[in-house]
Order: sequence, then structure tokens, then C-alpha cells
Amino acid sequence: MDAAADGGATASTTEVSSPSTTAVASTSTTAAASSGPSTSESASASTSASASLSTPPPNNGHREDPGGFKLKFCTVCASNQNRSMESHLRLALANYPVISFGTGSLVRLPGPTIQQPNVYKFNETSYDSIYRELDAKDPRLYRANGLLNMLGRNRNIKWGPERWQDWQIGMPRTKQQNDKGSEGMEAGVADVVITCEERCWDAVIDDLLNRGSPLNRAVHVINIDIKDNHEEASVGGRAIVDLADSLNKLAVEEREKTGASVFDAGSGREGFDERVPEVLGEWQERWPNLPATWTLAWF
Repeated sequence: MDAAADGGATASTTEVSSPSTTAVASTSTTAAASSGPSTSESASASTSASASLSTPPPNNGHREDPGGFKLKFCTVCASNQNRSMESHLRLALANYPVISFGTGSLVRLPGPTIQQPNVYKFNETSYDSIYRELDAKDPRLYRANGLLNMLGRNRNIKWGPERWQDWQIGMPRTKQQNDKGSEGMEAGVADVVITCEERCWDAVIDDLLNRGSPLNRAVHVINIDIKDNHEEASVGGRAIVDLADSLNKLAVEEREKTGASVFDAGSGREGFDERVPEVLGEWQERWPNLPATWTLAWF
């Protein structure tokens, strides 16, 4: 459902191994830049045309809030439409503070053919307006391929797709108080960024390097490769909540050691930072079909 992300980066990363090779290997990854509509992703969306969005868990996916400390999350895909929004919703329903973005130059959704995508501008086009436009164009087509269901879900989460590169990190998000997961994200800073495709991970890392770390605040950037269709986005969303739970449990442990005020200020997190690859490795054993890559970056 999303198009290719633009941009690339060179970064030192950690690839999380599968159960058959449980050691964590250090690697160097060089990203290839790409631009324009993703033919393969549009084809993927067309292939899954008959798939509908996943049936939500009991109680509409809401989980009882246990209270206490919670990490802040950010989910990212190419167009802020399918994978990042599914995980955004599931994290919000699990009571985590969360925001979401896309990394492409434009929002691209499948059209009547691969050569005719529907293209929209980030930050200027609402999910509701896209829904109404596609419903007027060809309701049968866009209901059959799941786009109308997806957009109907999205417009109940937040106003419209946002672009990562336009995000003013650290600026108060005063206009998004009605977004799901907005409580706790008012300061405009996340502890963990989860991308759903390697190209998006590359674009995020590249952008962070270009920003020059003005806040001097660590952020964990994790990529989880999720195929761009409704069914895989649903699986990926569940896996991301599982990872969030594991990371948050670790954060609570380390926060008790360092002191709440220090940890909450974003400092004194060395113990947490050092143990994230260990937690991610254990998660990878539970989700071997979702390859993950991790790096520590800076806002």
C-alpha cells in the first residue's frame, strides 16, 4: 500500500539473528537511494486485493491500562497508510504513546493500474478526503482491494499522513491531541522508532544524520521487514506490540535502577541502551519471519 521511500544512508547496525544463529552480528549497511512509485509494492497491494483488514481482537483491541512508565514509540512506513498505521493503532490500543510517519516524497496508493497510482501530498491531505475521492472514483475497485477499509481505519486514528522529514522533533504537538496514542507524545520526542521496510529505515537514519543531533538525545531505530499488504501488516502490528511490551519491561527495570527523574529526562539510560539488542534477539526468536535490524541514533 505504500510507495518506495526516498533517500539512503550509511550506518553501523546490528542485525538480529534467527533462532538457528542466536548470536548478534555487527554489520555495516549501505543503503541505495530510490525514488518514484514502487512498482513492486503496488503489485503487492494488487495481489492482495481480496484481503480485508484484520479482525480486531476482543474488546476492539483495547487493553486494560496498567499505568506506570511507558516508552514513547514512532512507527514509520513509506506513505503512512498501511503498515505504520496498523502498528500505530495497535500500540495506541495497548496504551502506548505513539505517533507515525511516512518517508516517501509523496503519498502513493494503488490505482487502476500499476502505472496509474493515486498520489497525494503529505501533511496537506486528510485520510477522509482520500477516502471520499477513491469512493467517488471506483468504489467497487477500492473496496475490493481493501483501500477504503484501510482509509476508513486511518481516519479514525488521526487526521492525515505525515512525512518524517517534515517532523520538527522536540516541538510540542499541540494540534494532535485527538490522535490515538497522542497522550504522552505532547513533547514531540520518541524513545523508539520502528520502521517497516529497509528503505524507510535508511531514510530515517539518513535524516537523523543530516539533522546533526540538536537535542543530544538517544533514540533506538529498529527496522522490521513487513510485506506491504493488509494481512502482513496485521501480523507485523501484533509483533510490534510484543516488542514494545518487552522493551517497556526492560525500561521499567532500568528506570528503577537509575531513578525515575533521571531516566525520564532521557539521561542515565546506558543500561537500557546496552540491553536493547538482547531483548530484540529474544523477540526475533519469537518472530523469525520478521527480520529485524537495530541501531542507536540521536535526535
